[in-house]
Amino acid sequence: MEVKIGIQNVAREIVIDATGSEDQIVAAVEAALGGQALDLRDERGRRVVVPAGALGYVDLGEPSRGRVGFGAS
Repeated sequence: MEVKIGIQNVAREIVIDATGSEDQIVAAVEAALGGQALDLRDERGRRVVVPAGALGYVDLGEPSRGRVGFGAS
């Protein structure tokens, strides 16, 4: 699922293709709104951790679908 994270006082947003189900990602975002750090992993195994106090916004895209094409991942 594509997730865009806006950080307070930072011009660029973080965009990742997060792994996990939509419910797991929503639960992580809700936990961050409660004060925990937002902790997500992308499809390549990289980890993104954002302190809850620095979150500006979180935009959840559509769940990932099977990709078609010649691009390497």
